[in-house]
Amino acid sequence: MTQRKALTLIVYAPALVENDGRALAVIHGMEHAFPGLRLDWEVGERGRLIPLPQRDAWLVQRIDEGGFPLVCNGDERYPVTVSGRGSSALLSPGAQPQFEVHAKLPLDEPVMAAAAALLEGVAEGAHAFWGHASPYGYGSEVSRQFRRTPHGPELSPRGLPMLHLPEKLSAPETPWFLGWLNYWSAPAARLIGFPDSARDAEWLSRATRTASGGWVVRLTDAPLDYDNPEHLDALKRAYERFPKIGGRSSP
Repeated sequence: MTQRKALTLIVYAPALVENDGRALAVIHGMEHAFPGLRLDWEVGERGRLIPLPQRDAWLVQRIDEGGFPLVCNGDERYPVTVSGRGSSALLSPGAQPQFEVHAKLPLDEPVMAAAAALLEGVAEGAHAFWGHASPYGYGSEVSRQFRRTPHGPELSPRGLPMLHLPEKLSAPETPWFLGWLNYWSAPAARLIGFPDSARDAEWLSRATRTASGGWVVRLTDAPLDYDNPEHLDALKRAYERFPKIGGRSSP
């Protein structure tokens, strides 16, 4: 059986605090962005699906250790999942703990059409610094861009620039890398210098402004494919235009 392609969506935000309403805002943001979606099932032991008739109250009670448990739409034939987790200050930019939201959806036409709205809904709900939505499998490509030794190569095997590990970045607003769809909060956009009307026509043509003053920027029309030379060239142009992504130049 051919495995269904998936879209991975991740945003990075300030750490959750007591009575933080952002977990619910993330769920509501996804449901608003994708008509008909209801994330009112819990994934229990051994993958058993458990309905959540009082989902919102349940979720508030289950916020723990900087995140929230995995919830889904209850449809094993069309699975949509989302969860939140805390990340240690030791592994986060600026030595500040963070709240990460991870979502996964089928990569089909309806999801592709709603992908920008989904990313915006999750990111704005979480009050994220930055985030991205990319086809599943992007991580193996990005991992080869992270610089792990001072004397490593200058380019990845794909010819992309090397990036500093997240814990080496001084500001939490610094995007770690580029994805297919990129969410940059207003502070993140200022940090990387976006938008510049003289230089950013390519990206502004695929960008939308969010209610908070951030941006959702689509790097390529179709989902990012590292084996597509045109997509790889688009990545290279974007990395060249925004050298502060990945901490390659000082803020």
